[in-house]
Amino acid sequence: MKFGPVPLDDAVGAILAHGQRVDGQTFKKGRILSRDDVTALRHAGYESVIAAQPETGDVHEDAAAQRLAKSMTGTGLSVDAPFTGRCNIVAEANGLFIADPEALNRINAIDEGITVATLAPYSDVMSGQMVATVKIIPFTVPGDLLDQAVAEGRSVPSLLSVRPYVLNQAGLVQTVLDGTKESTLDKTTEVLRQRLARYDCELNAERRVSHDASAVAEMLSELRERGADLLMIAGASAIVDRRDVVPAAIEEAGGFVDHFGMPVDPGNLLLLGRLGEIPVVGLPGCARSPKFNGLDMVLSRLAAGLAVSPADIMSLGAGGLLKEMTGRPQPRTGTADMVAARAPNVAAIVLAAGESRRMGARNKLIAKIGGKPMAALVVDAVLASRVSTIIVVTGHESANVREALGDRQVVFVENPDYAAGLSTSLKAGLDALPEDVDAALICLGDMPRLSEADIDRLIAAFDPVEGRAICVPTHRGKRGNPVLWGRRFFPEMMQLSGDVGARHLIGEHADLVVEVPMDSDSILLDIDSPEALESLTNST
Repeated sequence: MKFGPVPLDDAVGAILAHGQRVDGQTFKKGRILSRDDVTALRHAGYESVIAAQPETGDVHEDAAAQRLAKSMTGTGLSVDAPFTGRCNIVAEANGLFIADPEALNRINAIDEGITVATLAPYSDVMSGQMVATVKIIPFTVPGDLLDQAVAEGRSVPSLLSVRPYVLNQAGLVQTVLDGTKESTLDKTTEVLRQRLARYDCELNAERRVSHDASAVAEMLSELRERGADLLMIAGASAIVDRRDVVPAAIEEAGGFVDHFGMPVDPGNLLLLGRLGEIPVVGLPGCARSPKFNGLDMVLSRLAAGLAVSPADIMSLGAGGLLKEMTGRPQPRTGTADMVAARAPNVAAIVLAAGESRRMGARNKLIAKIGGKPMAALVVDAVLASRVSTIIVVTGHESANVREALGDRQVVFVENPDYAAGLSTSLKAGLDALPEDVDAALICLGDMPRLSEADIDRLIAAFDPVEGRAICVPTHRGKRGNPVLWGRRFFPEMMQLSGDVGARHLIGEHADLVVEVPMDSDSILLDIDSPEALESLTNST
């Protein structure tokens, strides 16, 4: 890749390195300059621009990031659409994140422009959470270097993966000595119930017995018979030796003690054994605390069905000093720390209420294109995308539009004021959004060529933290639809009136707008006349 000043005569196809103001609009960095762009730059008085020029064999940053991400992605993960050289890898379900640090180091050592960052191995994650990101630093990367990175990604089966949690039922035995408080036992039960819930595991039985090996052994056997696939023992007195009450009880019940002690503090006195195929955990005192501790480092692996060996436990020392931590945010606690770590929750509002006056008596939304109603084509594209919720706003010929969409999984909202203009439908859709939505994709119901890829690319571009809170699709410099809006703009959009959308807000918040280039002109095509509909029908 060449980089530096490029005369406008040679700038077609170059990648703009820095944003430029041109005739009232902004050409942002990363824009691939077209002939029209170069003409506009020349009319604005520019003679050259700072740009990158791909050389033979170079791969564009987006294509490179996506290819590398796909090469290392295993089960339980999916790859987002790339944007600005970044491609995120996301968990598809709750589970334990698995990564191979050595393989990742080899990839990151290939070239400074090729980077992969992940969560710490054995992090517990939730569905929709980002677990890794591939970032290509320059605008292009040499193809031979990318080939090396991809080969490394494929060399280790499931270099990155998420193992789903497989434990369902846990049993707890608590021992009692003179002076043991019921309130302490109750608190232990509740804390463990909440801890297990992180791993989709239920505490289905709890028993309290004297601090005696035979009594504990009897209860372990009972809980095993009840179907527990994890057994835990909370002793009234801490385990201090392999021959103490808790390990002796495991052996008396016919089990084995695999390991006692771990290089993690708090959590030093954890004991790990098994009763047949069922793991048995002698709990350290920190199990009574909801804060992250050594128990979590072992419990998460057991919950994912991983065998935990003595060597695994003894390798936890680096990073095992947890005493000064105030507590790590857990994936399902809803802390603000998790918002940036998960994929955005994006809903779509499909506007399908208008009268389409320019179409005459025919309702274009139920007109068939390739055998399928136009509105159904739009909704199917949204359904195939990463959108979580789809709200379809109806009004004119509402029953016919609903019938055209059949049993598709959408939420219908009736707009009785549809004749008052587009803004009324927009507000009806916004009012119906779930409270946990981060952004809304405003879709027109008459864009039959809209694709899943178009929508996912907009979602991938959305990042309010980096100033990308309004995502506008473009094709060859022309802006189109749908537009993705961050939640912060909903109050302003609710103030709209008449037959207008929210386009003017794009100009008012230009610093928060990102243009997202699309490969096709589908984002420019909406059907507004009988002639346009006939032309499209004939070409399908």
